[in-house]
Amino acid sequence: MARSLAITALLLLAACATVDATRLFRAGTAALDRGDAPAALRDLEQAARLLPESSAVHNHLGLAYAASERHADALREFERAVAIDCENAAAQSNLARARARAER
Repeated sequence: MARSLAITALLLLAACATVDATRLFRAGTAALDRGDAPAALRDLEQAARLLPESSAVHNHLGLAYAASERHADALREFERAVAIDCENAAAQSNLARARARAER
């Protein structure tokens, strides 16, 4: 019985983390859209901690880093996004641009 309760509690915590991460991802994306890079970074960094295997979160975090002139961090996030999902076309495009910038 105790084990069942513990498993249920863990599942609920995971679900809450996913809900929080989704909220943070949306807020960070909205901040990017309005040009508020500091708010985007705050929200998307938290979302990435909660959903470390989300290609979309890492891609948007890369965009926030790029908007903040943190190009090495942006490159790392785009690489992570593509590593998670090699079919994420937006992340592939952003990664190519970040690599080209790094080569200059």
